[in-house]
Amino acid sequence: MGVVIDCQDWQERVRGVVTRAGRGLLLAGLALLAGGCAMLAPAPPQDQSNICEIFREQPEWYDYARDSQEKWGSPIATQMAFVQRESSFRSHVRPPRERFLWIFPGSRPSSAYGYAQAQDPVWGEYEADAGSLFARRTHMKHATDFIGWYNARTHRQLGISLHNPEHLYLAYHEGAGGYRRGTYRRKPRVMQAARQVSAQASRYQSQLASCEAEFRCRRFYQFWPFCRA
Repeated sequence: MGVVIDCQDWQERVRGVVTRAGRGLLLAGLALLAGGCAMLAPAPPQDQSNICEIFREQPEWYDYARDSQEKWGSPIATQMAFVQRESSFRSHVRPPRERFLWIFPGSRPSSAYGYAQAQDPVWGEYEADAGSLFARRTHMKHATDFIGWYNARTHRQLGISLHNPEHLYLAYHEGAGGYRRGTYRRKPRVMQAARQVSAQASRYQSQLASCEAEFRCRRFYQFWPFCRA
């Protein structure tokens, strides 16, 4: 089992205090460190179609999703279907860069990053409202909490049921304003993705019903009355 080490914010803080004389050397070291952080993150699950196998590879992910469900009400299966769609469980993924003159790498189309592909503005809102300065988009604990928070906000703002993953995903992709305006109706690929998320969440829910007992009370110190059975 891998460990998650997110160095992005640490790098940014260090850059702010680097002297000009040592800037080149330190930035070279930071580039190596960034590569090491990505390599130390958990590898994506081999079988992403089965939530039982996902949690068998990364049992802590069950704990994180369960905590988010208890806190925000968004089902575990929905959270994991969102992560699978957004990042395929890759911790440090970003949108590919656009190409200038078909050859040279340009800017990225958005600031989406991490398991939940949260963009900078909404991640800042999450940090201010429910997260913390230590929250990281590359850590599954914070990614599932973010998805739970976002879906709970969608439910309050738009009245979408927390058990309607298709429309929760449409609002997740388009934002509350875009969902109200129906912008997704002009985007067949987004509508198709939302249907796929809904189908994945349904499969995950059925699978989880058959194996969830494995992940509850699995630690030696988890016993009645402290176990969340």
